[in-house]
Amino acid sequence: MPGVPRRCYRVTVIRNVVLVKLKPGQDPAEVADIQDDFRRLNCPGTLSYTIGSDLGLRDGNWSFAIVADFADAHAYRAYDLDSAHNRARARLAPLVEQIARAQFEVPRDPFL
Repeated sequence: MPGVPRRCYRVTVIRNVVLVKLKPGQDPAEVADIQDDFRRLNCPGTLSYTIGSDLGLRDGNWSFAIVADFADAHAYRAYDLDSAHNRARARLAPLVEQIARAQFEVPRDPFL
């Protein structure tokens, strides 16, 4: 971008991606309520937090995903240990067939 120093693009954040595959037959209202528990989290260092159910555009997709960006590894670890986060996890656990997770670095938008 013109006028923006290149060093701005070297700043990174931690992106956490979680894919959830629910056991068959789960109550959609209960799942939505648990998703709302995750949406209500307010952990320091959280830059963005998105959760959404699969649209069913392709067979074999998982049930829903969470994508969250954190200021740094310390903020991610604090989120991982947060008591409200772990209560939401505990509510979700009995409904889950599989969960996949990954954390990786991505460039931070220099205008945030």
